[in-house]
Amino acid sequence: MGHQESYYRHNRAYAEFLATQDEGFFAKYADTLRPARPGARVLDVGCGVGQVVRRWREAGFDAYGVEVSEPSVERARAAGLNCRHYDGRALPFPDGHFAAAGALNVLEHVEEPEAFIPELVRVVEPGGRVVISSPNFLRALGWRDYHPAMRGLRNKWRNFRRHLAKRRQRRRAPETVRFDRMEPIVKEPFEPDDDAIIATNAPEIAFFLERAGCAIERLECTDRYVPALVELGLNCTPLRHLMFNAFVVARKKE
Repeated sequence: MGHQESYYRHNRAYAEFLATQDEGFFAKYADTLRPARPGARVLDVGCGVGQVVRRWREAGFDAYGVEVSEPSVERARAAGLNCRHYDGRALPFPDGHFAAAGALNVLEHVEEPEAFIPELVRVVEPGGRVVISSPNFLRALGWRDYHPAMRGLRNKWRNFRRHLAKRRQRRRAPETVRFDRMEPIVKEPFEPDDDAIIATNAPEIAFFLERAGCAIERLECTDRYVPALVELGLNCTPLRHLMFNAFVVARKKE
């Protein structure tokens, strides 16, 4: 039994935590994924209790969500949202079924992220948008870092060196590239965020999206709305790969 199945499937405390997330937490992700075509189908993988699905439905889209947490799906369905439980691996939809699909703070929790990304791309139609947003566990710059792997000068120096090493690996031996794995920090009672098992970062997410047949539109370190000048300053140089979050926007090639 994998981490997702054992830790999240029946975890009601996890569902209660997801229900507390305010609209600002997911607004940029949800708005970036909105298709240009009115009424188009759009999918949120790891939909929690359905806030993003509700936002899309209220905007007139045919909105779907899937989630490994059964208590979360119960809440979403009780609210009349089109959400369903899935196994965290195979998406229960045919190829090219959606105009857009994405995952917000999901990739760092899946057992096989290298398989998850092409599966997400599979269900998107040619020309459709894919958005993956996760923490940047290779942070070398920043403050108020919530995860132990990000804190302290020693970890930041290690992360910087690992970032450079992985960049070389993607160039010289792309067939060997895999996300780094981490031991989850599981706390009782439940606390969020420390339970990640994958060291997600924007360049590697983009690498696997390209391998799955996508063209990258942008990589940003800001996963929420911030003032325009702040966002420009944070994202205008390669230093964005060393800060905050991994917000990757791609389009499936025709």
